[in-house]
Amino acid sequence: MPKIAFMGAGSTVFARNVLGDCMCTPALRDSEIALYDIDAKRLEESEVILKAINRNINDSRAKIKTYLGVEQRKAALKDADFVVNAIQVGFYDPCTIIDFEVPKKYGLRQTIADTLGIGGIMRALRTIPVLEDFARDMEEVCPDAWFLNYTNPMAILTGYMLRYTGVKTVGLCHSVQVCSYWLLKSLGMEDKLEGRRELIAGINHMGWLLEIYDKDGNDLYPEIRRRAIEKNDREKHNDMVRFEYIRRLGYYCTESSEHNAEYNPFFIKSKYPELIDRYNIPLDEYPRRCVEQIKGWENEKNNILQDGKVTHTRSEEYASYIMEAMTTGGIYKIGGNVINNGAIENLPAEACVEVPCLVDGRGIHPCHVGRLPVQLAAMNMTNINVQLMTIEAARTRKIENIYQAAMLDPHTAAELSIDDIVRMCDELIEAHGEYMAMYHK
Repeated sequence: MPKIAFMGAGSTVFARNVLGDCMCTPALRDSEIALYDIDAKRLEESEVILKAINRNINDSRAKIKTYLGVEQRKAALKDADFVVNAIQVGFYDPCTIIDFEVPKKYGLRQTIADTLGIGGIMRALRTIPVLEDFARDMEEVCPDAWFLNYTNPMAILTGYMLRYTGVKTVGLCHSVQVCSYWLLKSLGMEDKLEGRRELIAGINHMGWLLEIYDKDGNDLYPEIRRRAIEKNDREKHNDMVRFEYIRRLGYYCTESSEHNAEYNPFFIKSKYPELIDRYNIPLDEYPRRCVEQIKGWENEKNNILQDGKVTHTRSEEYASYIMEAMTTGGIYKIGGNVINNGAIENLPAEACVEVPCLVDGRGIHPCHVGRLPVQLAAMNMTNINVQLMTIEAARTRKIENIYQAAMLDPHTAAELSIDDIVRMCDELIEAHGEYMAMYHK
């Protein structure tokens, strides 16, 4: 009977998806589930909803228990086989708001700010100290457990865990599963969905759809390229940045256009404000999304709690399939975030890359990809530079290294002077208070 510890269980919708998936999986239905959070109200809400799912679809076979606060963390982790991480250190309010509002004073605009850019750097630096605490506890009370990380910035957090802790870690993101599906749907090529074969590799949120074939082995890329360029020229839509990637770089990437708009110096430029409208870029998208999700969750929660009829169907999230394969010894293929170590030959060995991996009873086994097209590796490197420098800042705790990470960020460097980058970093560190108190000059 596996034990699954869910860190950040107050992320109720996501906890419901992952743990509901486990309750739909025969090998995991009798699991012991430890729900851990530092927010008592959110933890209680998750407990009520997950117990309702357990009752409605699983005959109450899973054993669900809650653990609140740092003092109960070790108990939540003790003897766990799998630890799912979905925490958000600093929450939307105050930290995400700070990550958007302070840079805005310097003329630096963002869309999502959770993966790269100054927002991604700050999020990583306040999260890594918490993950270090998790790692120390895991090494003591569940040393053989797998840490399934879903928290962003994925490559920075997963890379840090794999390089500087003894915890077996893989980073998971759903953008790989849905990449080609939505691309083909958006181009009117739904008839090519069934039986398609593909290869995706790169880094998290900038993994590249390197190959895609239909069920008969025909290369779909020539038609994809033609239709994508025509669509960008003909109409305004919500995926214009990635379609511009197809025009300029030749390939499509895994994560959305609102994300990728801020991973480079091309699209969000104060000198060329017309680009925002031309590429339909939703500035301040993440704060807007957070407000809507909070409001929507209150309505959804009230409906669930009133009738108790909540149910669940197994989703495409990787977590339950990984746990199932490791528990039963079956084989499952994922797109996983792992240390490169030569999987992609023209990216650094220490980079955290997103590549095909096979999962079985012995663990997670990255597949060798080879070399990326030079232009794609170069795009990845502009992001990897920031990721590696942010990991170094987390390791040294030196503010000087934080400045350097921000200086290397493509979007930040394209918009701000070095002096303003330093001033902005200082203001952000001060505004985040205790969340950044461990960093020093």
